[in-house]
Amino acid sequence: MTGLYSSMKYSPSSSSLSQSSQAFTSRILLLLTLLPLSLAAFAFVLQWRGEISDPTIRWSSINRLDFPGMDTTTSSTVTSRTSSSCADILGQSRSVSFPYFRDWKFNYESDLKPKICITSSTSAGLEQILPWIFYHKVIGVTNFFLFVEGKAASPGVSKVLESIPNVKLIHRTKELEEEQAKSRIWNETWLSSFFYKPCNYELFVKQSLNMEMAITMSEETDMDWILHLDTDELIHPAGTREYSLRQLLSGVSENVDTVVFPNYESSVERDDIKEPFSEVSMFKKNFDHLMKETYFGNYKESTRGNPNYFLTYGNGKSAARVQPHLRPNGAHRWHNYMKTPVEVKFDEAAVLHYTYTKFSDLTSRRDRCGCKPTKEEVKRCFMLEFDRAAFIIASTATEEEMLNWYREHVVWTDKELQKKLMKKGILIRIYAPMVIMQGLREAGVYASLIASVQTNLSKDTFLSNNEIINNSSKGFEGVSSRNIGNEEPRMAVAARNVLQIEDANLWAVPPLSPPMVDDIDHYI
Repeated sequence: MTGLYSSMKYSPSSSSLSQSSQAFTSRILLLLTLLPLSLAAFAFVLQWRGEISDPTIRWSSINRLDFPGMDTTTSSTVTSRTSSSCADILGQSRSVSFPYFRDWKFNYESDLKPKICITSSTSAGLEQILPWIFYHKVIGVTNFFLFVEGKAASPGVSKVLESIPNVKLIHRTKELEEEQAKSRIWNETWLSSFFYKPCNYELFVKQSLNMEMAITMSEETDMDWILHLDTDELIHPAGTREYSLRQLLSGVSENVDTVVFPNYESSVERDDIKEPFSEVSMFKKNFDHLMKETYFGNYKESTRGNPNYFLTYGNGKSAARVQPHLRPNGAHRWHNYMKTPVEVKFDEAAVLHYTYTKFSDLTSRRDRCGCKPTKEEVKRCFMLEFDRAAFIIASTATEEEMLNWYREHVVWTDKELQKKLMKKGILIRIYAPMVIMQGLREAGVYASLIASVQTNLSKDTFLSNNEIINNSSKGFEGVSSRNIGNEEPRMAVAARNVLQIEDANLWAVPPLSPPMVDDIDHYI
């Protein structure tokens, strides 16, 4: 009885403990239920107020305007707008923002370093210049000094380009000609071998005179680096974590004055390319980025019967640190009046040269030059062998013959040869420019810019749709620099101070072909 009594004595206490445990468990379950609901409600409130973005919406196929890895705080609100027919050629106009920056106008903060500018002499249209400008803005270029002629100087195109922040246009006017006629370049010898010759030589002198003026502009705008590029060339800042030209140049030692970007040449795979920047991904690497055994061992197959390894030049382009006494040394290099610059060459970064990427390039180059299509005459007009051969074909052959010649000498149709040279590292695929420009187009950068300018101009002053869409390139027009190509004026001869310079590096560097098989002993 005592044992039974004892057992019955403690049973109320056990029941109380069981009820207490159940109550505690209920509270825990209630807390675990309310906590995620509270967090979900809090997130909903934040999203409703616009303080955070829904990643499922951000990366939806309908509104894919940001790139992975980009900071969403710098993205502008996407707004839709009605697209105009003239804007469609450069992409959709559903957005006025580009995800890389605060707004599509690419307004840079003044404290971004280094500040980089590009100067160019161009007669191209918007379909080429706009992607070229905004691509370089994406990789860190700050300012552009564009010396425009032909289509690039037309009123409508000029209005669009001038509406872009930090883009300065310099038209080839009589006043500009008179100012450049006073340049000290005419009184020196380093460029004198190119004076008073037609076509490519004339362009080479124009570019040098324009580069000289661009140096002054870069000093006035506190630039740190200056490059000279054509509008068929893109800087490829390989070797940087962020694919950034600014990051690349910020890592250059302070004692270095100029840096060289070896050029990679486009290798087209079709004869119907319309937009080279968006359609060409295969390039031939420069000799400087290959083992000499690989280069010379595959030289014959790489040239495919053409005069040289590259169709055009092979000595790259250069960037210079803006400093006193800087001067151009031809279109490919920079120099200094007071010292021999310290120059280095990048091991990975390059300049991508989109040359002869369109079949129409044959006739457009022909139309820019009035030389007779003979072997002797073209030597006066063109510096490189392939340019000479292309000019003769474009001037003498029928349309069908030109197309066959283009397919044989320019288009890469042999897939097995492509695979072989890919494995050797001579050919390489580069997609970064295509991806960036696709993002720009999908974000509506080009179309928004054109539409915004079009709304501010009357139909009489803005270019027609056909003027934008027309892809044919006009030649460099306007007054010729110092009447280049005519007989040399006596005053120029009398005024020129001949400098006795022993250092060959002080002479202007023209476009040079890559090393040939005959040069192999020089590189061993």
